[in-house]
Amino acid sequence: MAEILLFHHAQGLTRGVRAFADVIRAAGHIVHTPDLFDGRIFDSIEAGLAYIGEIGFDAMGERGVRIADDLPCELVYAGFSFGVLPAQKLAQTRPGARGALLFYSCLPISGEWAFGPWPEGVAVQIHGMDNDPIFAGEGDIDAAREIVAKVEDAELFLYPGDQHYFADSSLPSYDADATALLITRVLAFLGRR
Repeated sequence: MAEILLFHHAQGLTRGVRAFADVIRAAGHIVHTPDLFDGRIFDSIEAGLAYIGEIGFDAMGERGVRIADDLPCELVYAGFSFGVLPAQKLAQTRPGARGALLFYSCLPISGEWAFGPWPEGVAVQIHGMDNDPIFAGEGDIDAAREIVAKVEDAELFLYPGDQHYFADSSLPSYDADATALLITRVLAFLGRR
């Protein structure tokens, strides 16, 4: 059994994010799903990003980091898109991390946006669609490939399609087949933690 801290995407803690967490819980894992937006749900990625911009990306990311203070250190950190920011930061900087699950987004491990090198012994899975204009078009896929090239236990899974939030069953971008495969891979990953 693994214990996971799962951060939602820019549209908020949607029914689809909650449903995803419930699937992982049903497999016997503990999943924490903090609401970084205090109950707000947005109709679009743009509206959610505007809200994050009002608060500040760094301040919003730090909300997620602070949530971990009340949890054990031996966690798998997971995030959907914007939620990758606190998840990846915690996986790379908080001692005791068991792994990282990065969905639809990935930050580089070198350069100005990096949290530093990937820590030894922390496994990572990265999932995204091969034609997602955000993941594939804005450099996240390159960051993911850098991690896979430099980290011993790192996997990048690309799914055919062009949707960003493809594993959120409450949104029109949902892809049931890709999500089923993603969940199979995630559960195998968690089974090794």
